Amino acid sequence: MIKIGYITIDCKSPEVIAKFWESVLGWKVTYVDETGAMLENTVKLEDGEKFPPILFYKNPDQKTVKNRLHFDLSPDDQAAEVLRIEGLGGKRIEIGQSADPATTWVVMADIEGNEFCVLKSPESAS
Repeated sequence: MIKIGYITIDCKSPEVIAKFWESVLGWKVTYVDETGAMLENTVKLEDGEKFPPILFYKNPDQKTVKNRLHFDLSPDDQAAEVLRIEGLGGKRIEIGQSADPATTWVVMADIEGNEFCVLKSPESAS
């Protein structure tokens, strides 16, 4: 058996971006040093396991292309969540999704430009 130990995201300012995601997800920043910051969900899953922590690892490189991996967030209220995340510093971005009229998600970027999606709310999915 194998499990994911961490989800690691390279970034310029680990503590700053970890605080952004702490506010977005409601998780807790549990560790910060000069190399990175860790964000953990303190709630255990049904099987007693925890979701893998997110490690924001300091990297001086400039982000230049679209992420190969991103979060899809599933809120109760998509519109309200998008507005809340914008208030935290997130931004709506265009990566070509507007060309497809069937698109139901909102593409956003965090404070360092990492893309993520806010999915359509379950009650409006039908």
